[in-house]
Amino acid sequence: MTHDLAIRGGTLATATETFRADIGIRDGRIVTIAEAITDAQDVIDAIGKIVMPGGIEAHCHIAQESGMGVMTADDYESGSISAAFGGNSCIVPFAAQKKGQSLADTLATYDGRAAPKSVLDWSYHLILTDPTAAALAELPDVFARGVTSFKVFMTYATRVSDTQFLDILSVAGQHGALTMVHAENHDMLEWMASRMVAGGNIAPRYHAPSRPGLAEEEAINRAIALARLAQAPIFIVHVSTPGGAELVARARAAGGQVWAETCPQYLFLTRDDLDKPGMEGAKFICSPPLRDTATQAALWQHVQAGTLSLVSSDHAPYRYDDTGKFQAGRDVTFRQIANGMPGIEMRLPLMFSEGVMKGRISINQFVALSSTNAARIYGMLPRKGTLAIGADADIAIWDPTQTRIAGAMHDAMDYNPFAGMTVTGWPVTVLGRGQRIVDNGALCVKPGTGRFVKRAPIDLTGRAGQPVAELDRANNFGATLS
Repeated sequence: MTHDLAIRGGTLATATETFRADIGIRDGRIVTIAEAITDAQDVIDAIGKIVMPGGIEAHCHIAQESGMGVMTADDYESGSISAAFGGNSCIVPFAAQKKGQSLADTLATYDGRAAPKSVLDWSYHLILTDPTAAALAELPDVFARGVTSFKVFMTYATRVSDTQFLDILSVAGQHGALTMVHAENHDMLEWMASRMVAGGNIAPRYHAPSRPGLAEEEAINRAIALARLAQAPIFIVHVSTPGGAELVARARAAGGQVWAETCPQYLFLTRDDLDKPGMEGAKFICSPPLRDTATQAALWQHVQAGTLSLVSSDHAPYRYDDTGKFQAGRDVTFRQIANGMPGIEMRLPLMFSEGVMKGRISINQFVALSSTNAARIYGMLPRKGTLAIGADADIAIWDPTQTRIAGAMHDAMDYNPFAGMTVTGWPVTVLGRGQRIVDNGALCVKPGTGRFVKRAPIDLTGRAGQPVAELDRANNFGATLS
């Protein structure tokens, strides 16, 4: 039996194991894991390399308008290419509903943006900004299509009330969907920011104190309580405070269906980056805001302990010009500057360098944080996120010895917030369904190569994201899939 492609001589790393083996690929899937494969039409030499599941970037904003009406710099072409060069083989951006827009129309809009351009397989999280009775009635159709997660906000103009939140959680829980939440107390933020501006404190550096950690902690506590009342699972995005992470840890220890993530900016940057000359600090405005070094240490502990299941980029690319950060002009307060920063290509190299290479996490924890946990939580396992017989051959091959100084990336941005950092370990080859996407610094496919990924419901029996048919296929422990 001939293989289309073999990856030979590498060290395989999954979320649980590390071992030396060859991988055989046919028709876009992994069909053989063996000591030696000698019958492949094409071979990738992975001696000295680490072979792992491709990253799944499950929190990124691509071809999406912000609440200020600013379109991200990256569309699905530049965004997916940048993700691929950063070791990712799948992305799950947001499809944001506009006020008065049906959910069917929302998804159709993003299908038109993604399908012709993405080089990676993709899915969506639906952002529900107008939870009318008609919209809630559409949710089962959205879930049936395979979009089984969506996001709500507890702040901004798109925020939902607690009553709306409960209604949404209830529908989600009935249909095996996962509700993601941006948790910050809106009134606390408004009170703080208005006082800052009234006192003449308007420079970018005042963004951080205007969004105190207490506002995040209160909202996380309330979100967990609402989810408990509705008996529905919840995912807290971009946790940025020790107190917020501790609330998640306690809820999980008590048996709550609660997951959470943090982001590279909270592990590698601080609020001091906002305090740069002129308006340079605008590059580092994101929400929740950057914190301090003590917070970094605490968040690393929660990553190590498993409180935080993912480290996602929250890639929100707004250029440092009048199309992005300064769409409202440069003579503005911190409140009028577009909110977000890029990071889709830097996420995994930073985590590998600062996590694995510096001994904070194991290579297996890295695989879990970068890929497997996202696949499990968001209903893609075992098709994505693992090296297993029958899985899609979504594979990243890493050179753990390659050192680079972070600089320009492959996105459409004009700055990299992590520029100048020394990074050891870099993905040199990325496959999507057995096809080379990136190989030795070159893009190997055309826009539109990616496919939509239909995701499974969340299974609260403990086998999240794994329908019976997929479990049967995943549990074929023979050496070869026929």
